[in-house]
Amino acid sequence: MNANAKPQSDTRQAPGIKECWWEAPAPVKAVIGGIMVNRLSGFLQIYLVLYAVQRGFTETQAGIALGFLGVGAVIGTIGGGWLTARIGTRASIILSMAATAVCTVAILYTPTYLSLVVVATAVGTASQLYRPASAEVVSRFTAPDRRVLVFAMYRLATNIGTTAAPLIGTALVAHSYTALFWVEGAAALIVVIMGWLLVPEDLPKSEAGGSPHRETTSEGGTAARSTGYVALLRDRRFLLFLAGILGFSAVYNQYLSTLPLTIHDLGLSTAVYGVCVSLNGAIVIGCELLVTRWVQRWAARTAAVAGIVLVGLGMTAYALPLTVTSVILVTAVWSLGEILGSPTMTAYPAQAAPEELRSRYLGAAQGMFGLGAAAGPALGVALWSAVGSAFWLVCGAVALAAALVTYVAMPSRSVTP
Repeated sequence: MNANAKPQSDTRQAPGIKECWWEAPAPVKAVIGGIMVNRLSGFLQIYLVLYAVQRGFTETQAGIALGFLGVGAVIGTIGGGWLTARIGTRASIILSMAATAVCTVAILYTPTYLSLVVVATAVGTASQLYRPASAEVVSRFTAPDRRVLVFAMYRLATNIGTTAAPLIGTALVAHSYTALFWVEGAAALIVVIMGWLLVPEDLPKSEAGGSPHRETTSEGGTAARSTGYVALLRDRRFLLFLAGILGFSAVYNQYLSTLPLTIHDLGLSTAVYGVCVSLNGAIVIGCELLVTRWVQRWAARTAAVAGIVLVGLGMTAYALPLTVTSVILVTAVWSLGEILGSPTMTAYPAQAAPEELRSRYLGAAQGMFGLGAAAGPALGVALWSAVGSAFWLVCGAVALAAALVTYVAMPSRSVTP
């Protein structure tokens, strides 16, 4: 492990965007391309509620089904770390996407509400099992000094796909829901083929057997090696990092739920919210790689903490009596925080983990991002309904706490992973 490595010289020439992409091994390109295909066809999360209502279920039932899709996603992300350690990255990606294809199409043929919920949960789980495996491929085949920039490309593929999916889905829904879900299933099979052809077969290192030995943890100390998530739970410093991710994700994802309510409460039109979401997407898609090209020379802790603080400051400012212009400026602040900190926070678990537990660390980190995205908006709406605009001060406090625990968790001398 290199968690306590000395910072590299400031005169070091950081790798460029084109250089990183063209020199990336085929498995890395396959994973990033597969993520874009997967997100371009990510229709179920967007249209599940409308589909359920169209079938005659109530809006409450439709919302519950969507909630179980999110629960399945969290389970799948964390379980994907275990699966990758057991069967390897290639097999995990193939199994995840094959199961996603089958379960997505099966949504169309669920006879009852209960079966719809069960299959939706299965889709959420299956569709996220690949994430630790794909992150493991990127980490394994990418040089440490390029990981942050390549993970920014990984995020770019996700964001482009997520941004375009509603447009593609709208065109398909105009034809039929059958077309929508069959296309999503077919896209998952395309990712299966890409994984089969371009990701090399790998055999995970055994976690069982043998006598324990001493190894370095992300705390800089030593510990007897444990197996699986037990070892991760003994890495107290990394647990603090996970807490930082959870707080950051919960605050950041308020733009999906509580922000539109706040904009309405300010007496501004819904169009203003649309502009904010579009601005965030434009900043992330258009600027993240360029900013990361510069930020990758920072210490990892500096990048992560700066990103969390900016997101917290931006969200806290929504407590003020803002105008249209100031709402847009505040949105730009937390969007800058996102692109400053997220690539480093996504890449760091690969640096903090022992090699044989890397998929577990990656899965746990991505699980915390997912848990924050699932629970944060719901809790935010409930709290905003109770305390009004003071809610955004709570967001600032949570972000500050997340920044502090992240500062403690990440080694002071670590470079970007």
